Amino acid sequence: MQQKRESSMPWAVMLCACLLGFAMWAPSYCVPPIEHILKLELNLTHAETSLLYTGPILMLAAIGIPGGFIGDRIGARKAAGIGAIIIAVGALLRSMTSNPSALLAYTFIYGIGLGWVFPNLAKLISAWFPRDKAGVATGIYSVGIMAGVAIPMAITMPVVFPITNTFQGVFLFWSIPAIAAAASWWIIAKEPQRNKVVSGTRSVGPSFQRVIKNKHLWLVSVLFFMHNFFFFTWTGWAPHLLMLKGATDRLAGLITSIFPWVGIPTVIFMPRLAYKMGLRKPFLWVPAIVMSLAALGAIYMNLAASWLVMAMVGIASNTRLVTILALPVEMVPEEDVGTASGLIISIGHLGGVIGAWIGGRILDVTGSLDIAMLILVGISVSTVFIALGLPETGRKFDDSRLRISE
Repeated sequence: MQQKRESSMPWAVMLCACLLGFAMWAPSYCVPPIEHILKLELNLTHAETSLLYTGPILMLAAIGIPGGFIGDRIGARKAAGIGAIIIAVGALLRSMTSNPSALLAYTFIYGIGLGWVFPNLAKLISAWFPRDKAGVATGIYSVGIMAGVAIPMAITMPVVFPITNTFQGVFLFWSIPAIAAAASWWIIAKEPQRNKVVSGTRSVGPSFQRVIKNKHLWLVSVLFFMHNFFFFTWTGWAPHLLMLKGATDRLAGLITSIFPWVGIPTVIFMPRLAYKMGLRKPFLWVPAIVMSLAALGAIYMNLAASWLVMAMVGIASNTRLVTILALPVEMVPEEDVGTASGLIISIGHLGGVIGAWIGGRILDVTGSLDIAMLILVGISVSTVFIALGLPETGRKFDDSRLRISE
């Protein structure tokens, strides 16, 4: 009986990770559809409003490294569980104020929880699943992440806002999944018995030193920085871009949601394809080419073509995202995965904050997003060369030389 419970636990943990992935992003991605309402009611500029969307990303960047490091010390299940509670508290508090400063402060609290959760999901996956299946496992829990982007984008304006009639009501609605995810995590998720990384068992210095000396992890971090520059600029300002082209706010949210909707089958299928091929690099540089073409096309597209452009970006961006998230598991020893993921996540998400703010600033100054799209073209072309410079970690290659010896 004990063995049966142990064998079913990885999938129970995976289910909890999917729910937590949804809950940690839904409170953030409900902001772009109501950005024009927040700007008007709070008397903000577009650049200032972007902080209500990227504030959690900024905190994720700040807390990701210590959050992952703490997970390596006390266990990923406990660290992610603490983060889940912080997310729920911060998301709920956002529904209780109309003061811009307080709203931003509560948004930062929610973001601190992200910094505890995100790197430790990768850590928990590395402990429950074989290393060579890390990409497939990451793809499965990424379904929750994609749903946490797609559903708020699709239904916040046409469904949630008409019911609540206030942005505070929208924030209250999207705090409910966070509360449910925190409760289910502590009730269901368990640490694997083979995870021997517990508090006090390893000294702090060597683990951190191994990670920061890994040049390949730094290259992945730069790649993730540029990926998120594109990702958060695109998702943050796509609804407004579509409204500039004549869409209503409800239609703009629906079209934008195509981007994460197509990401759901993408994050399931592409890691399996990468596993069968035994390759990773093509799933990094090919998407970069597609994304550069899509950003250029976004300048000239009409509403009819926007559905196709959103789908192109959704497939390409989410293919690259799930590949990047699996790389720490393949590059470092299991006991260092949390710290390595924290490094990549912290540096990477700074790109999202900077990109979304620049997009908002360009919109404030020019009244258009064309220049922002051209910047995304340049970013995407640059990531092609960064991806080609990475070592291949697929099973067709001997990746033992990539890992840092203990």
